[in-house]
Amino acid sequence: MFFPEGQVRVFLYGQPVNMRLSFDGLYALAKHVMHQDPLSGNLFAFINRRATQIRVLYFDRSGLCVWAKRLEQGRLVSNWADVTSCEMDWTGLKLLLEGIEPRQVRKRYKKPVDGSQNEPVGPAKTL
Repeated sequence: MFFPEGQVRVFLYGQPVNMRLSFDGLYALAKHVMHQDPLSGNLFAFINRRATQIRVLYFDRSGLCVWAKRLEQGRLVSNWADVTSCEMDWTGLKLLLEGIEPRQVRKRYKKPVDGSQNEPVGPAKTL
């Protein structure tokens, strides 16, 4: 998979998928359930119920391709209740493949309550 990173759109399907589905089944999910054009060159990611496998469907100008990954340990998704069908960028997919769920990042500093300066949440550095 060689893609210009700034131009890749990745669509994550937000429900568990049977990994017995191949080209036609994943194509049908992308077209009829996600309402996207699978022949557009975008990537479509599908994860199984146990969240140990992922398949990525894409069109590379000459035909459909399916790329798959199976984890030996760990899970791609920690809780299916938190997963929704969404669009992410290439970086989000790479994070997901490495086992990092792309979520909203927690801020490192608290919002000041009494008008004082921001205080760090974590341990303070001393110089």
